[in-house]
Amino acid sequence: MLLRDGGGFVLKRDAGGYYRLDLHRTPVDLVEKRVRLIGILISPDHVDADGVQPV
Repeated sequence: MLLRDGGGFVLKRDAGGYYRLDLHRTPVDLVEKRVRLIGILISPDHVDADGVQPV
């Protein structure tokens, strides 16, 4: 689930935990919805996201 976190976004994982996201576009219409993330994991809890799609 995509959530706002201050001035940025996080992805709440189904398996528990969160990923901090570096998003190049602001997907306002997908906030608080289940999404599929496309990107590169750059640390255990940080993703450089290329895009977010609705599930």
